[in-house]
Amino acid sequence: MAVTDPLLAPIPAAEHLEVGGVQIDVVRTGKGRVKRLVYPPGFSWATHMKPVVNTELCMHVHVGFLAQGHLHVRYPDGCTLDFAAPHIFAVEPGHESWVVGDEPAVAIEVDFEKETAGCLGIPSTHRHG
Repeated sequence: MAVTDPLLAPIPAAEHLEVGGVQIDVVRTGKGRVKRLVYPPGFSWATHMKPVVNTELCMHVHVGFLAQGHLHVRYPDGCTLDFAAPHIFAVEPGHESWVVGDEPAVAIEVDFEKETAGCLGIPSTHRHG
C-alpha cells in the first residue's frame, strides 16, 4: 500500500533507521544532518529508548520543527516542555519525552551529531531560562 501522507512518504537518498520503534530518515548535508523522526502513538523514551541506549535520560540535543503530533518533555528537576504541532523546538540533553495522544509525532531536526550543542549554541545541560 502506497504512503499518501507526504510527511511519511519515503525520502529519496535518505538513510533509514528504526531505533526503539522510532522511524528515522537521515540525509547528510554539509557538516550536519537533517532528520525526519516519526514517533509512534504510545512512544515513551523511558519504555522504548532507554533500554536501547542504556542511559538514564536522553543525552541528545534536539532542535527542529514538530510538523505533526504532540510531544511532552520532562527534566529530572521537574521542568517540563509541551510541544503541539506546528512548533519549533530546542531541547537540551538530560530529558525524557513521550508522545501525547493517538497520532504519530513527526519531527524534522537538524543536528551535528555530538557537536550539535556547540554548533547551535544550545546549553550542554538543562538550565532554567
